[in-house]
Parts: sequence; C-alpha cells; structure tokens
Amino acid sequence: MFCPFPRILQDALIDKRAVGAFNVGNMEMLIGIIKAAEDKNTPVILQIAEKRFTHSPLEFIAPMLHAAAMRAKVDVALELDHGCSLFNIRRAMDLNFNTVMYDGSELPIEQNIEQTASIVKEAHKRGVAVEAEIGVVGGAEGGADRMANCASLEDIVSLGKKSGADALAVAIGNAHGHYKGKPQLNFDLLRQAHEALDHLPLVLHGGTGISPEDFKKAIGLGIAKINIATANFDATASAAFTYADTLNGKELSYFDLNEKIIENVYKCTCDHIEIFKV
Repeated sequence: MFCPFPRILQDALIDKRAVGAFNVGNMEMLIGIIKAAEDKNTPVILQIAEKRFTHSPLEFIAPMLHAAAMRAKVDVALELDHGCSLFNIRRAMDLNFNTVMYDGSELPIEQNIEQTASIVKEAHKRGVAVEAEIGVVGGAEGGADRMANCASLEDIVSLGKKSGADALAVAIGNAHGHYKGKPQLNFDLLRQAHEALDHLPLVLHGGTGISPEDFKKAIGLGIAKINIATANFDATASAAFTYADTLNGKELSYFDLNEKIIENVYKCTCDHIEIFKV
C-alpha cells in the first residue's frame, strides 16, 4: 500500500523501532525487498539516489517502484535519496515519489536552511514530504569520497526547527559504503538532538557495517529510519558470483540468476528488518 512517509516514521517512533529504507537498483532487488517486507509484515521505504540514475534511469525505475508500492500488502513509501538538484527533485515528485531528500549538507548552515525550507514549501504544496541532512556523512554517496564529520548540535537544531522538514538525517560519525574500521557513532550527540527536536524523526544513513547493537542503541535514541544500500548491492553482486561459480559447464540461465539475486536480497533485507524491530 502506498503510504505517506511521515505516517510511516511517526508510527515507528511510537513503536520504538526504525523503518528500513532500502535503495533499489533493479527489478530483482525490488522483488526481494517487497517479499521480505510482506513476509515480515513491516513497512519499508523504497529509495533510489540521484547518483544512481546513470545505472538506473529515473524514468525507467520510478514506475516500477510506484507499481510495487501500490500492490504491496504492507505500507510502502517512495523516496528520492540524496537529491542534490532541484531539477531532479521535481522529476521525482512528477514521477509519484511521495518523499524527497534534499542533501544540502555541504552548504553553510544558513544556506542549507534556506534551500531546504524552499524545497519543503514547494513539496508540501504537492503533498510530498522532505528529508533534510546536516553534517557530513562519510563515503561517496553524493560524489567524491568525503570524510565523516559530525554535525554540531546547534546546527542540527537550527535545521530541524527552521526548515520545516519532515525528517532529519544527522551525521554522527556514520558513512556510506564500506566502513574503514569499526564505526564510531556519537550517541551523546544523537541523544541531545533527539531531546531538542522532540518528535522530529531522525535518520541514520550509511547503515551497512553498523553492528546490531549500535543499530538498537541508535533507535533507542530517536532514529526512526535507517538507510541500507551497500548491503543489498553487495548481496546482488555476490549472487552473480555465486551463480557463476556453480555453473561448472552448465548452460547459462538468466532465470536462475534472477532467482539467486532475489533470494540474496530477500535474506539481507529480512536480517535488517529483524534488527530494526528492536
């Protein structure tokens, strides 16, 4: 069922759990994620990042995501992840995404607030929710590889209160992609942000590689949405390698490969859903 993003997140806050927001690159990944959500009877958010349009053109993948959300037996929201340009944010809204994330994290705080507030105003008129971001989430999701840099509490509170955003992604030492070493999350900063922003749902990006214990601790401190991309992309690639290793001279079959990818993504998604239930 196609469901409003704010309702999914507010329900998560009430239930003291987090919603998994899973990036999708192709049909097999989508089938695996929806199957996991239905089998676990839990809401999910389907995402694609602006950076991924080269590999998964928005005009092709958006109708597929929307159709899956409409037919799903559980609540599903659609989100443009890490939207950097107003052009692509508007394209996503035109193509039935009911949530857009504006990544103004590289801008000075006042400019980030101004730009985010402007997008919120336009999006809300169209019934679309907005996720904002503050601080530098490490890794290479938005382009060049970036060092993780925690946001200041002052900036977190300013963006959260002045932008009108429906959710706020906070940088607390998390990073996109594969972590180089054990993630060191600033839980004290997260606790202070949650206390200062009352019921505004907070978001954790860079979920791949964070331990189940740290996930649960973050959820207890106000994280209502956790983004998972790399883990399921890895599961997809791993399925292809595993399939190739088992051929042993047998005839190639796209359909066998298709099933292997769905199975791997399904298992990966189920694992994260179980952790996020706390």
